[in-house]
Amino acid sequence: MKFIALIAAAIALVLPLEARAGNVGFIELNIANGADKPLNIGVWYPTDAPASPQPFREFTQAVAPAGPVSGAGLPLVVFSHGTGGWYGEHDDAALALAHAGFVVAAVSHTGDTYDDHSRAASIMGRPPQVRRLIDYMLAEWPDHGRIDANRVGVFGFSAGGFTALVAAGGTPNFSRIGPHCLAHPDYFDCQVIARAHIPASAIPNPPASAWIHDPRIKAAVVAAPALGFTFGPEGLKGVTVPVQLWRDEKDHILPAPDYTDAVRADLPTAPEFHLVLNADHYDFLAPCTEVLRRNAPEICVSPAGFDRIAFHEQFDREVVRFFQKTLG
Repeated sequence: MKFIALIAAAIALVLPLEARAGNVGFIELNIANGADKPLNIGVWYPTDAPASPQPFREFTQAVAPAGPVSGAGLPLVVFSHGTGGWYGEHDDAALALAHAGFVVAAVSHTGDTYDDHSRAASIMGRPPQVRRLIDYMLAEWPDHGRIDANRVGVFGFSAGGFTALVAAGGTPNFSRIGPHCLAHPDYFDCQVIARAHIPASAIPNPPASAWIHDPRIKAAVVAAPALGFTFGPEGLKGVTVPVQLWRDEKDHILPAPDYTDAVRADLPTAPEFHLVLNADHYDFLAPCTEVLRRNAPEICVSPAGFDRIAFHEQFDREVVRFFQKTLG
């Protein structure tokens, strides 16, 4: 009887946790962005509504479309994608966070998406879009009253990692880009600049006051950040929030040591650092479907022996754990 009582007690402890996790609601929106084009965003959040498989571009996600939000005082994490991406490229991490009780809002950066490359070299325009997304979620989203404005985090990959660092207080020095591209004209960032017909040596260095920071951000997850070398210790001294930093071992897009390693060395407080062995740059993107492999094979190829699905199970757990720890 004592054994049965212990089992019953254990079930009583576990069930409330599972009930709180519930399902995930999802909605896609276009939000006003001043005189610029509206921003296309996706929002994931906890719900008690029934979820079912729903088409999501080349993917399928188990969500309750426009289901009612469940819970109150929820933390918010905003996502910034890489060059030529879109708001849904990390949907697995967004789903994991929403299952854990977070609201997640991701933005497609205007002019730097898979179907519009017109502003791919204008990375300075990204941090204001992150701030606009936070403004919307905290004041205009119909369920903004369910969000705790004191618990806001940011997640960024590649160009989104750079964006996250700036939003969290970083100030880059673009005068470093010219010498970098002179030494490495074949690197991805220098190729993006070249395709925009902008001489790297002629890129202006905006004053520190021109960079948009958001003090509402209390923690950051940064994976394979672009332009990491542009910050230096002086440029990262304003990043005082906890940072979880990820580097892939075999990055052919942003190779060591100019990007993640530079950020790791220059942050004022050592980040929680993760090195992903045998991984390449695009392995931080959600595992590919067969449709995506046909449409964009270059982002679906991993080094021999690397299991992207298994890695993302670990990656999503670590991202959730970090934000639970830092945002409460």
